[in-house]
Amino acid sequence: MAYDLDNKLVVGVSSRALFDLTYENTIFEAEGVEAYCRYQIEHESEILNPGPGFPLVKALLDLNELPGREESVEVIIMSRNSPDSSLRVFNAIEHYGLNITRAVLASGASLAPYLSAFKTDLFLSAYEDDVQSAIDSNIAAGIICTDGLRTYDCDHQIRQIRIAFDGDAVLFSDESEQIFKEQGLEAFEENERRNANNPLKAGPFARFLTLLSKLQKNCTAEEAPIRTALVTSRCAPAHERVIRTLRAWNVRIDEVFFLGGVRKKEVLQAFGAHIFFDDQSLHTALASEVVPAARVPYRKKIPCDEAEEELDSS
Repeated sequence: MAYDLDNKLVVGVSSRALFDLTYENTIFEAEGVEAYCRYQIEHESEILNPGPGFPLVKALLDLNELPGREESVEVIIMSRNSPDSSLRVFNAIEHYGLNITRAVLASGASLAPYLSAFKTDLFLSAYEDDVQSAIDSNIAAGIICTDGLRTYDCDHQIRQIRIAFDGDAVLFSDESEQIFKEQGLEAFEENERRNANNPLKAGPFARFLTLLSKLQKNCTAEEAPIRTALVTSRCAPAHERVIRTLRAWNVRIDEVFFLGGVRKKEVLQAFGAHIFFDDQSLHTALASEVVPAARVPYRKKIPCDEAEEELDSS
């Protein structure tokens, strides 16, 4: 009988998102793929250090070990590495006791065709082209920051996973953000005030938030294994449309911060985010100094109404 991914939260993660391959990537950029592969093979016995996506991946896998819960999370390595150069990654996976048994090793080819094939719900990578392709296919994805925060405690047991999202162009479409960019704050606030009762259209992470809400189902905020937060630069009067949108979607979000220009970095640190998704590199770069962060590129191909249909059917 085929292994069924339909009822699981499927997370695709690149080797560079899961482990610290900073030095190895400099070899790739300076000397090319052959030198990179040679280095990996020569250092197969050296265990890689955890990377920015490690704490989140480990914690998500730990959800499968909770008593009374079926295995609900599947993590798949999705890498442009060749099979021959990938043993070092698998050695590190075994060393840290991560229950990751499936992989896509594309030998430099695009990973885009395989994301839908594996029914991926979230994709984390340091390679922008693959993340862009995922976003264009309406799959939640982020370009994980590999600069900034450097030390990851691989032994720490996370009691509650904390995931934070920006609003516009992440949970919601970028229509309102474009009004702000093109016409300014006053026009943006007037548009949001006028449309307060009209829900915002779904963004690339709307469906992912819905899936997280299902994992939180029947749990109190204190008992839930996952806690979510919206950390947005919006403030009154642009707050009402956000609240009514989340209500219309019937999704659970545990904390909301309307910052109105206050810096996000300190709020994310106080929240204790295990990852933060934002569309602006300024915000993710600052956030990555204190928490893992990933930038969400703008969608290029998928119309917003199709994203709405995906949300309605999830």
